Amino acid sequence: MAASASPSLRTSTVRNSVLSSLSSKLPLSSAFSVNFRPRSVGVPRFVVLVSASLNAKPTVLVAEKLGEAGVDLLKEFANVDCSYNLTPEELCTKISLCDALIVRSGTKVSREVFESSGGRLKVVGRAGVGIDNVDLAAATEHGCLVVNAPTANTVAAAEHGIALLTAMARNVAQADASVKAGKWQRNKYVGVSLVGKTLAVMGFGKVGSEVARRAKGLGMHVIAHDPYAPADRARAIGVELVSFDEAIGTADFISLHMPLTPSTSKILNDENFAKMKKGVRIVNVARGGVIDEEALVRALDAGIVAQAALDVFTVEPPPKDSKLIQHENVTVTPHLGASTMEAQEGVAVEIAEAVVGALKGELAATAVNAPMVPAEVLTELKPFVELAEKLGRLAVQLVAGGSGVKTVKVTYASSRAPDDLDTRLLRAMITKGLIEPISSVFVNLVNADFTAKQRGLRISEERVVLDGSPEKPLEYIQVQIANVESRFASAISDTGEIKVEGLVKDGIPHLTKVGSFEVDVSLEGSIILCRQVDQPGMIGRVGSVLGEENVNVSFMSVGRIAPRKQAVMAIGVDEQPSKQALKRIGDIPAIEEFVFLKL
Repeated sequence: MAASASPSLRTSTVRNSVLSSLSSKLPLSSAFSVNFRPRSVGVPRFVVLVSASLNAKPTVLVAEKLGEAGVDLLKEFANVDCSYNLTPEELCTKISLCDALIVRSGTKVSREVFESSGGRLKVVGRAGVGIDNVDLAAATEHGCLVVNAPTANTVAAAEHGIALLTAMARNVAQADASVKAGKWQRNKYVGVSLVGKTLAVMGFGKVGSEVARRAKGLGMHVIAHDPYAPADRARAIGVELVSFDEAIGTADFISLHMPLTPSTSKILNDENFAKMKKGVRIVNVARGGVIDEEALVRALDAGIVAQAALDVFTVEPPPKDSKLIQHENVTVTPHLGASTMEAQEGVAVEIAEAVVGALKGELAATAVNAPMVPAEVLTELKPFVELAEKLGRLAVQLVAGGSGVKTVKVTYASSRAPDDLDTRLLRAMITKGLIEPISSVFVNLVNADFTAKQRGLRISEERVVLDGSPEKPLEYIQVQIANVESRFASAISDTGEIKVEGLVKDGIPHLTKVGSFEVDVSLEGSIILCRQVDQPGMIGRVGSVLGEENVNVSFMSVGRIAPRKQAVMAIGVDEQPSKQALKRIGDIPAIEEFVFLKL
């Protein structure tokens, strides 16, 4: 353990809850730069949000149709240029004359756009939730703040989900087409009732919870799966939180409301369709990529899935000859989730307010990049920032499915006085690591506390003050998640929490403790953790399996309780092992449990 190197330590506990949010709007001065510039003596450099000069009205380019109320709000503060259907070349030409750009999902805001702006573009506003069409890395590099409008279309999306649910249950679309074709097939389109049926809401965020409320009003029994959903909020509307497998295995109807992330991509696949009740019905108004569309066609043909109602697709628009689109038991709409007049106006106002606020130099909770940190602090903390995020990612991946993450404790060990160590960025990066792997939200210093509070995630901080030189900002960081079950039992500490601990060596983050086991492994690539019986040859046996599977091992470390007792082996790998390789590792007799963790 890192603290053991220090002969004496004293503990000073400082707890900061997420209620003291940094995401409230804070006034900034009138002119800012996000670039690191050579500084004059005594003048600090800052990474900050950018505001428009007060000497002239800023110019806002609206590149896609925006509700009138939003445009009117923009005109009160800025010169507004509404130019729609621009080609990429036309956009790059115009952008050098603009301080802000507002788009929907149809305009690509690429690196070329930021480069063409010549540094003038200060804010990009995405009128909607997803920001897949904005190059965030390029935006940050060019000092441009990106904001979105994540709340205004919640009700519209929920209503569309319920519309598809009821239309599917009663064959409305098919019956409509049949009557218009001159047929009268009452017996063919007998539907199913919703009363008393079980609906599994997969993703219990804003839209998912609104769908649950409406489904309860229809007399349905509602269960939900979401690792971050607060149990008290679910109970308040009569919803039971369950594991992923229980949700899909017991539901009569499944409604998808999860973001598209690497962990949710094609999460409804052949393997998971096989776990469902025969005759299940599926609604998707979230993201098309969460369903393996070819696997869904197979499940429909096999009768595992009786019907599906889809508003989103992996490729939009989908191919005209798509077997899924043409399937007689599938109801489809062209991504209409947010398409109500009220939602469009709400999104317009929300994004206009965010853009105007940013141009005024205010911090907004919907900002998705550009943290505000003194450049000197950022340079000093850089390796610890990486360590903090990776510890968060490791910790959340150790949580077993169905366990809601609600209470996290972060411990910082340092020789510096509490007021000489700014942990806001570290806390934000731990929050980023905890939330981003299973969410579409982009977390940074601006929105970290707001995002955590929104998800019912309470983070406390503790300082362990060490005697010694304060030259190095931190000795180690420890992350604990309380009141959860773990996919890797050895990660549970003696006090019952999932615990991971790490430090920085030679500028590189290292994992130094898992549960009660001490290890030493560089946090690069990905990691396999194995609990084993401590005996000769184990490193060679596991290494041989990975070598035969062409998986490159970058390092190995073994921590044990005592010789010939239990030990934990941490293995760094450059590639993700195949399921077959992981199974072979698990089949080694002395391996008691193992887990693969992506960094």
